[in-house]
Amino acid sequence: MLEYDSIKELTDAAESAGRKISEVVLEDQARAMDDTPDSLLQRMEENFSVMCEAAKQGQEEGLHSMSGLTGGEGFRMKTYAAAGGGLSGPFLTKAMAVALAVAGCNAAMGKIVATPTAGSCGILPGCLVPLFEEGRAGKQEIILSMFTSGAFGMVIAKNACIAGAQGGCQAECGSASGMAAAALTELMGGTPSQCGDACAIALASQLGLVCDPVAGLVEIPCIKRNVSGVMIAFSSADMVLAGIEAKIPVDECIAAMRSVGDSLPASLRETAGGGLAATPTGRALQEKVFGKETL
Repeated sequence: MLEYDSIKELTDAAESAGRKISEVVLEDQARAMDDTPDSLLQRMEENFSVMCEAAKQGQEEGLHSMSGLTGGEGFRMKTYAAAGGGLSGPFLTKAMAVALAVAGCNAAMGKIVATPTAGSCGILPGCLVPLFEEGRAGKQEIILSMFTSGAFGMVIAKNACIAGAQGGCQAECGSASGMAAAALTELMGGTPSQCGDACAIALASQLGLVCDPVAGLVEIPCIKRNVSGVMIAFSSADMVLAGIEAKIPVDECIAAMRSVGDSLPASLRETAGGGLAATPTGRALQEKVFGKETL
């Protein structure tokens, strides 16, 4: 049975068996949960269906958060993507639209899949849903790849953290981006070791990212950071698929993320006491939602 103590454990197990990480993890989880692989695949398919529905709901015109601070981002980006996609092209802008939509759905109290948290819920769908909708990857392949992302998330949670309140946004959007980069790499035919390298590059690209939600709500800048996480995941996967190595092993990147998170002051750990939340505009938005007594 796997211990999920390190990414190296996962990549070594997959490479020694000549299989994908997801295949090894699926069988291991079936044994650990006294269930069948088919049953777990069905449950993961249900998760993917929730992601797809959240993406659809979040791209509807007129959707707004409960606070009224955000809304319409998914619709606007969907419209932009349909018109050609601008600088990033139609596929990547569609991925942005999905990320914004799912994060916006969360802010509007819709149903999402925390991957690994609600604050970072748009990153994995932003990477996987467009691949499915554009026919670049089959549904079953995508569902299987989610076991790789999930296993990487388990290792990160065990050795660092996935909560902004503990480690800053690097622990939420950073972890989600690393998980998504690993899944993308596997989907595109990368080796288990390359999946680890993709995760490492994504994590390294977001070390030190603070958690500074305006008014303490998972909206500003959280929703837009999901888009950044998607773009980092795609670029990280493409770099390793091009033959570029991470240089710093992924498990060392995870350890570094924990060390950096432990060094962050409380004001930058989801307390809305620093960063963008402490700007004049951030304070004004907090007052708009909650009144002066909360300042």
